Amino acid sequence: MSDWVGRTATEIAAAVRAGEVTAAEVVRDHLDTIAALDGELGAFVRVRRERALAEAAEVDARSDRAGLPMAGVPVAIKDNVPVAGEPMRSGSAATPDVPQESDHPVVARLRAAGAVVVGLTNLPELGIYPFTDNAYGVARNPWDPTRTAGGSSGGAAAAVAAGMVPVAHGNDGAGSIRIPAANCGLFGIKPGLGVVPAEIGGDAWDTMSENGPLATTVGDAALMLAVMAGTPALAEVDGPHGVRVALSVKPPAPGVRIRPELRAAVRAAGKALVGLGHHVVRDDPAYPLWAGTAVISRWFALPAVDAGPYLSDPRLETRTRRHVRAGRLISRVRAPQADDRARFREAVAPLFERRDVLVMPTLAQRAPKARQWGSGSWLHSVGSAMTYAPMTAAWNLAGFPAASVPMGVGDSGLPLSVQLVAAPGKEALLLGLAAQLEAALPWQRYAPGYGVTADPALAAERAALAAGDTGHSPDGHDGCGH
Repeated sequence: MSDWVGRTATEIAAAVRAGEVTAAEVVRDHLDTIAALDGELGAFVRVRRERALAEAAEVDARSDRAGLPMAGVPVAIKDNVPVAGEPMRSGSAATPDVPQESDHPVVARLRAAGAVVVGLTNLPELGIYPFTDNAYGVARNPWDPTRTAGGSSGGAAAAVAAGMVPVAHGNDGAGSIRIPAANCGLFGIKPGLGVVPAEIGGDAWDTMSENGPLATTVGDAALMLAVMAGTPALAEVDGPHGVRVALSVKPPAPGVRIRPELRAAVRAAGKALVGLGHHVVRDDPAYPLWAGTAVISRWFALPAVDAGPYLSDPRLETRTRRHVRAGRLISRVRAPQADDRARFREAVAPLFERRDVLVMPTLAQRAPKARQWGSGSWLHSVGSAMTYAPMTAAWNLAGFPAASVPMGVGDSGLPLSVQLVAAPGKEALLLGLAAQLEAALPWQRYAPGYGVTADPALAAERAALAAGDTGHSPDGHDGCGH
């Protein structure tokens, strides 16, 4: 691995701005790393090697390079927003294989800031599930390739956790940034409603979906979020003082069981925050009983908007068809209501009047196995999703900013995490508090054997482990753009 693979986005941008290294050198090193590692992890569905190198050379030639906040930083884009000149498959073989005419606003802002798009990352079909598998392959967790990287931004998380890119774009309609960030030991933040241009799919899941970053450090995530939001001040992370923190391990819906070590992570975060001078108490949101039903009805009903154009295509997964049919049935019983967001905000408002930030689990259980879930039982997919990742979607319904922060490693060898939630407009507060936790309880930035500690000799062993566990080739997505 090169001297630039494993560096933070902030370090890379500073070096490129100063002329210490060229964007082309940095991008080439990361492309070589992708070529060496992605066969075992399935993070990318399309790698833009020649185009990325040409675009990096354009960054080097820019007269304003010295002022570019993300000069020469290799980034990955989740394959459900448009990248000019590339197909947008949204994890589905049924979608058109035609180049997009223009960049999504977020992509355009990243490029204007000097970032270079090296590839498009994998996601479950239409972003429905919290594990990433589809016709193009399975995205695996670098911490344990027999486990899922999560979803729906699973490819993005795998790419960052393995050091293939320093930062990646993701989006989050029910936890799809925070869930894979938690699985892969990363920091990921979903901004609140309207902070970053959404424009995801037909209606951004009734405005529940937001674009955001995944990174190995809070500072890198803040830099990327600032660029995506068009709000430079977000990159200036300041440690807050005297924050009123609520600790809660209360599930957002009845029947949810939370793994003991994930509960313990919340307590550990609380202890650290006390040591940092914040006011920490046990305090629970007043989740209304109907909120769980409101979230589930949306998860079933809203994907129908994106799936509608492809229902007659035999390449659409059977799992997706069944999900859409179930959504239509559920909508007859309890359709998403226009006032659900306002009612839910009203229910949780008292907590956010008493407290500034809520600290709670990101996940309820550890990451499930990495496999072709779409070829199996639809009910198994639904049950597994609801069992392991039910802790995040309520805050999409609310439109509140929320982040996943690493909290060490559990007994299983997989990362632990906590989720931070704040009221609208408090993204900077979440970033500042997360940065303080990062300093107090530093986390391992990359999965063992990747990033700055990468050992190419481990690649064959990891690939064999993954293939032997599932019976599927870990590079089964190579037909889509490699």
